[in-house]
Amino acid sequence: MKSYLLLLYRLITYNVKVIFANKFVYFVVAAFLFFGLIITIAIFDDPDFNEAVIFGFLVFPGLLLVFYPMAYGIQNDDDSKMLETIFGIPNYRYKIWLVRFVLTIGVALVILFVLANIANLTLYRFDLLPMLGQVIFPIIFLSALAFMLSTLIKNGNGTAIVVIIISFIFFIFAEPLRYNAYNVFLNPYSEPRDMSNFIWQTIIFKNRLYLIVGSALCLLYGVFNLQFREKFV
Repeated sequence: MKSYLLLLYRLITYNVKVIFANKFVYFVVAAFLFFGLIITIAIFDDPDFNEAVIFGFLVFPGLLLVFYPMAYGIQNDDDSKMLETIFGIPNYRYKIWLVRFVLTIGVALVILFVLANIANLTLYRFDLLPMLGQVIFPIIFLSALAFMLSTLIKNGNGTAIVVIIISFIFFIFAEPLRYNAYNVFLNPYSEPRDMSNFIWQTIIFKNRLYLIVGSALCLLYGVFNLQFREKFV
C-alpha cells in the first residue's frame, strides 16, 4: 500500500508539473492575487457580502487556474517533443489527457477550497462544500470546451484567443440570461424575488444538467479528434 501511494504521489506531482509547464507556483500566486483584487474592489464598491457574491468571487479564480492547462496542453507536449511518445501509448487519449483533465480540475478544487476558507473566515459565513459543488460546474464546462477547441486548433495561442472570446460572449449574456437555464454563469445563490422557489430550483437543475451534458460532449469530441494521429504529429 505504501509503495502504491508513493507511486500515485509521484504520478500526480509529475503530471501537475507537466500540466502547468513547471509554472504551478505562478498560477497559484496569480489565483490568490486575482481573488484578493476582486475582494478589494468589492469592499470599496459594496461591502454587503452574501453567498451570491462569494460564488462570483470563486468562479473566476477557478477559471484562471484551468485556462492555461486546457488551452496549451497539446502545444506544450508538442514543444517538449512528447507528443509522438504519447501517441505511441495504447489508448493514450484515455490514459494521458483525460487523467490530466481530472488532475487539473482536482488542483483547481483544492486551491478553491483554500480561497473559500479565506472568504468564509474573513467575509461571510457559508457552507463550503455546497458552494464548491456549485462553483465547479461552469469551471468544468469551460475546461472541457477549451480542451475540445485545443484538439481542433492545435495551437495554444489560437486556442487561448478563441476561449477568451467565447468566455467573453458568455459573460456578456450572463446578465440578460441571469435567471435562464442556458446561462453558463448562472448563480444559484442569486434567487429572484418574483419567482417561486420550485421554479428556481428547476432552472438550477436544468442548468447544471445542461453543463454536465455539454462538458461530456466536449470531452468525447475532443477525445474523438485525438484519434487522428496524423493531424497532430
